[in-house]
Amino acid sequence: MDRRPAPGSRQVVLWRHGRTAWNLERRFQGQTDIPLDEVGVAQAERAARVLAGLGPSVIVASDLIRATRTAETLARLTDLPVSLDEGLRETYAGRWQGLDDDEIRARYADEFEAFRRGERVRRGGGELESEVADRVVPAILRGLEKVPPGGTLVVATHGGAARVALGRMMGLPEELWGALGGLSNCCWSVLGEARAGWRLLEHNAGSLLEPVIGDDE
Repeated sequence: MDRRPAPGSRQVVLWRHGRTAWNLERRFQGQTDIPLDEVGVAQAERAARVLAGLGPSVIVASDLIRATRTAETLARLTDLPVSLDEGLRETYAGRWQGLDDDEIRARYADEFEAFRRGERVRRGGGELESEVADRVVPAILRGLEKVPPGGTLVVATHGGAARVALGRMMGLPEELWGALGGLSNCCWSVLGEARAGWRLLEHNAGSLLEPVIGDDE
């Protein structure tokens, strides 16, 4: 595959939302609509100042409040609207949602250990990673339709959603998606459009060695 930049190539910035109280408690969020905490708001404001320097063309976001509020910090700096797309939501995790690691391990030990081993698991009876990619990537492509040549799309989403989108858009086989490390809160990865497909330009940028806490770890 030709990974050289295409003429007028666009970029996609996959930006994870800021911290929530459930992140701090290591409680599985999934599609539960949990707001940013005070630290998460500050993280979003700091990251937005950096991302504004990219001169984004379009901003899209998951309709879950933690991602929407994160995107709005960038919108205020760039005077761009935020388009919401439920296809960008985090993995639905059924029975796991609202539980912390210890509770999940105690109630669903076999399922939890299979997940930790990287096996394909419907966490809590929810979505497979391939099913998450099936909805997240089309949502990103819908946003890209509005981006001019040479422009940048910023996607405010979630850690697990971003990781499977990266794997799918880069053409990696599903069994290798786990090789992509998780995103720290309010950090981002950048894909660049190549002559054939997409290539990874940055991963977990802005982390400053922050730990990864959340559903994807």
